[in-house]
Amino acid sequence: MKQRIRVTAICKKGDEILLLKRAGGRVEGILNNFELPTGKIIFGEQPEEAMSRAIYENLGVQAQSLQLSDVVTFTDLGNSSEQGNLFIVFEVQLQDESLKITSDRYSAYKWVKPTEAGALTLSEESLMVLQITATKTGTLAAKIISVGEESKQVLPASDFATIYTDGGSRGNPGPSALGYYIIGPDGKELKRGGEFLGFSTSRLAEYYGLKEGLEQALELGLKRVHFKSDSLMMVNQMNGVYKVKNPDLMQVHTDVLKLLGNLEAYSFTHVPRELNAEADAEVNKAIDANMRRTEAEY
Repeated sequence: MKQRIRVTAICKKGDEILLLKRAGGRVEGILNNFELPTGKIIFGEQPEEAMSRAIYENLGVQAQSLQLSDVVTFTDLGNSSEQGNLFIVFEVQLQDESLKITSDRYSAYKWVKPTEAGALTLSEESLMVLQITATKTGTLAAKIISVGEESKQVLPASDFATIYTDGGSRGNPGPSALGYYIIGPDGKELKRGGEFLGFSTSRLAEYYGLKEGLEQALELGLKRVHFKSDSLMMVNQMNGVYKVKNPDLMQVHTDVLKLLGNLEAYSFTHVPRELNAEADAEVNKAIDANMRRTEAEY
């Protein structure tokens, strides 16, 4: 699977964000999509240089400040090639608010509140970037329009969520369990849980945690999911950076791939362990409960 790499900007003015209107042509089958300011990285450029250049080339102004906000990866299943996307997201403060369109790529710009984005047709990539980064702040409203056949419908908040997954083994191999923690676009908890797995390795427990989180997402009717895990190996394998070579992981990895086919879009992000505390707590709770039962039996 090929992966496209882009830089993209969230430019803010008060409580508004900047969107640009594509000029002519077709973008994912929809004419005149709006999108976040986005650009390619030219060979030899640093991401910050590419972002500054894209801002100047398209808007004719300099970026006063650039701050790395997130690195977002996701797969668009609506694309027959299942192309992977990696977007390096910056929060950008523009030097001059008197903007003007200075490239043929765009025909207009618009400052909008997130709640007003429902009046526009937003590109799939920008939609995913905004939804994923919004889970950190809980400020993005769900009224954002998707592309495709449902482009005139408001995307329900219940269709998108972030799922933290974890798995652990005491002794590795040893007593193992999985855990998951699901939050909606507003940052509120939707569901959490854990399950004792028996005697296993931590890497296998991590995959079972991902599988259980995915199954829970489908039960909740979620369509777009941002998975977060503190297992760098698993995240890299799910993003196609590493291949799965461990025989004990192949079956569960295949099961996860099949389940992902039921989602419209998904992404995988590695987070430090301290940011995965809720799912980790469910893992330890499940192991502790089993150990207490075992001690009681004796």
